[in-house]
Amino acid sequence: MHRHGYKGRKFGRETDQRRALERGLIKALIENTAITTTLAKAKEIRREAEKLITIAKKGGLANRRILISRLDDIKTADLLMDKIAPQVKRDSGYLRIERAGFRRGDNAEMATISFVDNIDLKEGK
Repeated sequence: MHRHGYKGRKFGRETDQRRALERGLIKALIENTAITTTLAKAKEIRREAEKLITIAKKGGLANRRILISRLDDIKTADLLMDKIAPQVKRDSGYLRIERAGFRRGDNAEMATISFVDNIDLKEGK
């Protein structure tokens, strides 16, 4: 069989576990502005995280509620919408992935994913 039309990586997990993993990584990225994870996970969470940043930049109550439902965390959604989104100066390409060597235990390729713009979490509203 072929994989035509199948999007995303499976990471050897079931759907609910994979979604929880991605949601947790995105929350950590928003709260810390940079995280180190495997290259495959970084590439996968960039897809969803950039969409969430675009939603946050638009503003409004409906978009805030969309963020809360996708992140399952009001505090993180407020942080993204009130402090991070106003500091992002570009229309797309908000995140950068830099390779960070190989993990010692299993030799998995590691990467650091971070915001392209300098984000100061102490600024903002």
